[in-house]
Amino acid sequence: MSPANPPIHPTITFRSVLISGVAVCLSLTAGCAVPARQMATGAGRDSLTIQRQAPFVRRAFDAALHGKSVGIGIAYGPHRDGQAPWGPHPSRAQIREDLRLIAQHWNLIRMYGAVGNAETVLSVIREDRLPIRVLLGVWLAPEEKRDSSGTLIESFPAIAQGNHAEIETAVRLANTYREQCVGISAGNETQVSWSDHVIPQRLLIRSIRTLRARTRVPVTTADDYNFWNKPESQAISHEVDFVLMHAHPLWNGITREHAVEWTVGTFEAIQLEHPGIPVLIGETGWATARHNEGEQARLIRGAVGEAEQKVFHDAFVAWVQKTRTPTFLFEAFDENWKGGSHPDEVEKHWGLYRADRTPKLALTREH
Repeated sequence: MSPANPPIHPTITFRSVLISGVAVCLSLTAGCAVPARQMATGAGRDSLTIQRQAPFVRRAFDAALHGKSVGIGIAYGPHRDGQAPWGPHPSRAQIREDLRLIAQHWNLIRMYGAVGNAETVLSVIREDRLPIRVLLGVWLAPEEKRDSSGTLIESFPAIAQGNHAEIETAVRLANTYREQCVGISAGNETQVSWSDHVIPQRLLIRSIRTLRARTRVPVTTADDYNFWNKPESQAISHEVDFVLMHAHPLWNGITREHAVEWTVGTFEAIQLEHPGIPVLIGETGWATARHNEGEQARLIRGAVGEAEQKVFHDAFVAWVQKTRTPTFLFEAFDENWKGGSHPDEVEKHWGLYRADRTPKLALTREH
């Protein structure tokens, strides 16, 4: 994802805040989860009140379908033209149409929030017996603002309530749709330095521990490779069942000729940073348009377009299939609510389908 254009919380909008880093002492002793009502009131928000179970046994990410691996996944945002996370929302019939299109190419999808459309997605998959499994998302946003000394400046109770609702909803959905939900990602790009929704590690760790304590599925957090390659990522990787990393060659100034090589090299480097911990690619792709102004014009060096997307897609998918690396491509459909008002804003153009649900060149043949 672009550092300038993160997803919007599915239930509320929020302003960007800077949050200072907070040192965290991780407790490895066994303990019980804090009751939901205590979490809701904010009790223990300055400490890791959800203690990690000891010993820590990682849960395998096994997105099997009829005993076989489901292969390559795809990121899915359901909002069509005129729709957005804050409304209006897609209908059940529109989501059903999307899922039937998706099932023609992919059997694994990744979503970014639990509140909103996720239950419709899961219920349609179950009702229609679609061959799709879901990595559920939990959208987490900053609950407070602190100065450089760590002193609290301002709290955002509505956002804290939104985070709590996301976690509670994810727990319910994972336990209700056990066959369809194969894992949970707590937070998206909440730790990388350029994100405008950075949250303290203590909040992320508490969220991960809560989700693991109250579900049976593997739990992770998704972030850019440029967080997972930092020393501070070790505290997080030791809390998750697998590392979910983003690696976008376009945003890193890589041209198409070197894009697959760079993506593979970045993936392998993160594996070396976190030995013994499974690493999955949570996002990578190639956009089909970009604006000639702003950060995207400065950072993106590779040519964009449907032909360029197809070349990257075909070569990268060939590597994924050869190595059997669990991967989520970014993304299923163009979403024109994203980014700024200009129609060429790059965040609008990552889909392998256009916003009107017609396929782009990369999907002109099966892989």
